[in-house]
Formats: sequence, C-alpha cells, structure tokens
Amino acid sequence: MLPPANSGALNGFRVVDLTTVLMGPLAARILGDLGADVIRLESLEGDSSRNSLPARTPGMSSMAMNLQRNKRSIALDLKDPTARSAAFRLLCGADVVVTNMRRGALARLGLDPDTVRAAAPSVVYCVANGYGSDGPYADRPAYDDAIQAGSGISWLIGQVQDRPGYLPAIIADKVCGMTIAQAVLAALLHRARTGRGQTIEVPMLETMVAFNLIEHQRGATFDPPLAPFGYDRLLTPYRRPFRSADGWVALLPYNNAHWAAFFALCERPDLAADPRFADHNARIANVDALYRWVDEVAATRTTDAWVDACEAHGIPVMPVLDLAHAADDPHLAAVGLFEHVEHPTEGAYVHVRDAVRYSDSPSALRRFTPRLGEHTVEVLTEVGLDTTQIEALVASGAARTTAT
Repeated sequence: MLPPANSGALNGFRVVDLTTVLMGPLAARILGDLGADVIRLESLEGDSSRNSLPARTPGMSSMAMNLQRNKRSIALDLKDPTARSAAFRLLCGADVVVTNMRRGALARLGLDPDTVRAAAPSVVYCVANGYGSDGPYADRPAYDDAIQAGSGISWLIGQVQDRPGYLPAIIADKVCGMTIAQAVLAALLHRARTGRGQTIEVPMLETMVAFNLIEHQRGATFDPPLAPFGYDRLLTPYRRPFRSADGWVALLPYNNAHWAAFFALCERPDLAADPRFADHNARIANVDALYRWVDEVAATRTTDAWVDACEAHGIPVMPVLDLAHAADDPHLAAVGLFEHVEHPTEGAYVHVRDAVRYSDSPSALRRFTPRLGEHTVEVLTEVGLDTTQIEALVASGAARTTAT
C-alpha cells in the first residue's frame, strides 16, 4: 500500500514537468518525492529516458522506473493549436513550471516564461538550459558530456591520466537537477513571503564551473594569485583506491591524529615527525611521496584487515563498492535504501528511495511511474476541458492516452 498522494512537505503544490532526458526529470522527481503533484507534460512519443532499454514493455524503461515516479503523465502535440492552448492552461494553473526546452522553441509555442507569467504572475517558472541566456553560447544544445568538457571536469581528469576524459556518470545532469530543485524551493519560499512568482534560470555550464571551483580555485582566488590553480591533493595520480592483499580499499587518514595513528599502525611512527608529513600543508606539498608510500603498505593486508584496523583507530576507510552488489552492502541494507515493490503494469522492480530522511514530512513513493499519457484525460479535465473537447483532441492525434 502506497502512502496517500496528498502527503509530504510539498503537498498542495502543482509542478509541471516540461523536460526531457535526465536533468529536468530528476529535479521534478525530487519535488514529487517531497509531495508535489507533478504533471509530466510529454510529447506523443515520450523521450529517451522513457524509451531506452532495457524495458519489459515499450516506454517503461529501467531508468524511467525510478526517474519518473511520483508523477502523472499527459501527452500532447504542442504543435497543434488546441493542444497548445490546453498546455498553456496547465502551465498557468501550476505553482511551478520546470523546462529544459530551448528558449526559442518556448517562445515560438507561446509557452515561454514571459507569456505564462504575464497571465499568471504567481507562477515560479524555471528554465534549465546548457548555458546562460546572456552569453555567446546561449543557443548551443547541451548534453552531459559537453558540459563535462566545458566545465573543466574533463581537464581535471586529464591532470591525473594521460588524456582528458569523462566521468562514467551523468554527473552534470544530476548536479544541475538537484540545483534546480533547490532553486525552486527557494523561489517558493520567496513567494510564500511576498506573494510573487519569478523566473529562474539554471544554466548547466555555469553551475558546473562554480561547482568545480569550490576546491580547485585555490591560490587563483586572490588577485594576484598566491599559488597555482588546483588542489594538489586531488591532482596527484596517486590519489586513488589502493590495492590490498586481496582487492581494493580507500585508505584516508586525513588530520594529524589520523596520520599519527596510521603511521603507528604501519610500524612507522617516525614518519609522524617527518617534516614532509608533519601537518596538513606539508602533506599536501608532498602528496605524491606520501600516497606512493601508502600504495606500498596497502598491499601488506587484506581489505577486511584494513577496515578492521582503521576503524579500531578512528581512521576513515572504505572498501571499494561494486555497484552491481550495492544491495548486498550491510549498511545500505540496514537503512533500507532499496525496496522491492510491485508496479501495477511492469511487475516487480527495485525502488531506490530518497536518501534524505525527514522526521515530520517524509518523502515517499506515492505514485508509480506512469505510462505515457496515462493521466491525459484526468489532467485535461482538471484544466477545464470537457469530454467532447478531450475526445476531439485524442481523435485528431494531438493528445495521447494509454488507450491510444
């Protein structure tokens, strides 16, 4: 039995999810997990996140099963004037609109922030594109790899490998998705205090550059610079999991007490007095030599032995997790991150819950991922269309329901 749909901190707020792929859908899912009524406004075909493989049935991909939960689906052809008019009603009646459509396309459809907010000033309208609207890249299309390259992530990888690379994660989309949700919540708080909606812009490139500069701006923070750009501890090729006697382990002594305990554990207490390693700044300056030594001693014990020894001395340590076996991790199992649930049409699947816990307004799985157009009739009725109008839209091919 799912919790009631009218629960959660955002109960009573309506969000229109006019997005595709991952960044926008993730942001809307976060809001839906918190209790918002999220209406996913989709094309008649659905997007790549819905239609990718593997899937038990078309349009219900493995990614969609968790990415599109806690939403209702309405499918319209926005090129059709009648469908577009219905979409405009839907956007104007929402508390929040989130889109990653390009600005020109929104303007041509008459669904841009200025037009919507002229009719409904209280709407919080968030546009999340690749690049800020007042820069020369504004109209470029953007996907995660392009943003990894443009934001410096690929360059950072090149500092510790033989060439620039990409993280094997859709990191820019996910970070920016969380940034969208944060921005929307701030704008809703502002509206609660002032009664005014607003337009929000979340540009992926600028968001990720700022994200990467938190630790790497370093000496370049000052004008003139006080030290070279980049955080040395992160830019050494020796910062990596270490090979133990039987696998891999992250050994992370960090402060002075950690290192003194680690040196003693490795029967080298003298290194605590070595001027190269005596304090944090000295260790950063000599990080290559320090991590090369850790690399050598790591092989003298098994991963389990390192975990036991480091935990006994309060030293941060973690075995390397194989994501395919994440559900077997004793901690993740104990906290219930994974739940086996039954989708009404797709059958059994693994639900990955929101990791955040709330004592008084819990996030939850309230709605299973909808099929494409599952709620078209329901939502169009809510925005004021009658049965004849809805049937005409469906018959013309401008709207889709699960039956069509």
